[in-house]
Amino acid sequence: QVRVVESGGGSVQAGGSLRLSCQASGFTSRIYTMAWFHQAPGKEREGVAAIDSDGTTAYTNSVRGRFSISKDIENTLYLQMDMVKPEDAGMYYCAADPFILDPGYELSAIAYNHWGQGTQVTVSS
Repeated sequence: QVRVVESGGGSVQAGGSLRLSCQASGFTSRIYTMAWFHQAPGKEREGVAAIDSDGTTAYTNSVRGRFSISKDIENTLYLQMDMVKPEDAGMYYCAADPFILDPGYELSAIAYNHWGQGTQVTVSS
């Protein structure tokens, strides 16, 4: 059974940094895509960054140059958030799937079947 668990959320000042972590377990395939999604209050869940087992990354334009997605050999996913803005506040969800998604689908929520419970990020100005 696939299990996805996020950690690392918390409070950060605007302009500061925060690192989120996500541990995915139960995958039997070495091929996968993992991603971070952001859901602001009252808004839809949106893809932020994704990475596949080949190391190919994708970012939404609003975080490009500020956020960095990475993974380690134990399938722990990270999201390094730098130069955080007030609009970055909200819930962050980790998603995973045992496929390499076609370009353009890595940041689409409907492409993922396995989700974590989310971790809250609060940004103070």
